[in-house]
Amino acid sequence: MVLQRHLAPSVPDSAPAVSHGGAPATRALADRPEVRRFAEDMARRNGMDETAVRQMLASARIIRSVRTLVLPQALTPGARKNWTAYRTRFVEPVRVRAGVQFWQEHADALQRAQERFGVPASIIAGVIGMETLYGQQLGQFRVLDALATLAFDFPREHPRAEQRQQYFARELEEYLLTAREQRIAPGSLRGSHSGDMGLPQFMPSSWARYGVDFDGDGHIDLWSPSDAIGSVANYLQGHGWIAGLPAHYEITHRGSAHELQRLLDAGIRPSFTQAELRDAGVDLDQQDDIPDGILLSLIALENGASEPIHIAGTQNFLALTKYNPSRYYALAVIQLGQAIERVRLAR
Repeated sequence: MVLQRHLAPSVPDSAPAVSHGGAPATRALADRPEVRRFAEDMARRNGMDETAVRQMLASARIIRSVRTLVLPQALTPGARKNWTAYRTRFVEPVRVRAGVQFWQEHADALQRAQERFGVPASIIAGVIGMETLYGQQLGQFRVLDALATLAFDFPREHPRAEQRQQYFARELEEYLLTAREQRIAPGSLRGSHSGDMGLPQFMPSSWARYGVDFDGDGHIDLWSPSDAIGSVANYLQGHGWIAGLPAHYEITHRGSAHELQRLLDAGIRPSFTQAELRDAGVDLDQQDDIPDGILLSLIALENGASEPIHIAGTQNFLALTKYNPSRYYALAVIQLGQAIERVRLAR
């Protein structure tokens, strides 16, 4: 088995799990009525033996800290998002140096992924750097416990509790199916408090759908840099990444506040031509480089007490927000990748 770097400690699979904070986890789940119903339904949908499903769930535990961590954080009254502060957290020397080293060590895989999927190496490196600092921040929860907690004991005080609980139940099923397919013990893998795994922090459904065996060893190992690189590129291509197209363009705005707001209200999905933006008072700084027929969106990022940052996003910017819905995240991925590439090329 090739997954030694991310396996849980060698203990019996039925041993009590430990929460992220070191406190013992609470009771087992296997005998709860809703867990039995889940096992029965999963077995029926997938042509499996119900007993086998219940055995896969046998060691799952409720982790109290997972229930707390999944709750939305209360915002300070009057607080505004701040792009400059956000950028400073992620496009910074430690992450850039780690990214340069990662690129040097895995240049072949990054180049192959760029050629095969059309996603630039800088974007792939930016995503992995944002997600896990190139494997340094992988998460310490058993994935089985995190998903089972959120599937069967989701906190009722969450504003979308029912919807989110159903989502995690589906992810738990995907996890069990993929672990079975990959011949991995369900209790052996560790990840984030919400069940994200490996260098790219994929949820189980993304592991199943977009995971790539990019090193050819017969396993889709999200903790393998090569497989992670191929999987990130495959994910972005699968969400509409267009090869050779920038993710965004800088803009100059000369129109009215009303026109600007009208463009922003259209949302992040590209829906305007360059001519339509120009007519509304928005000029693209690289207007001569934009391919014919490309649609754009106008995107604002709040910047604390300063004026918001405005950019024009393409389909590729939208693809990045499918990885993480934050536009701040998407722009930080782009700029982190660019910073890494600049340092690398300057050496």
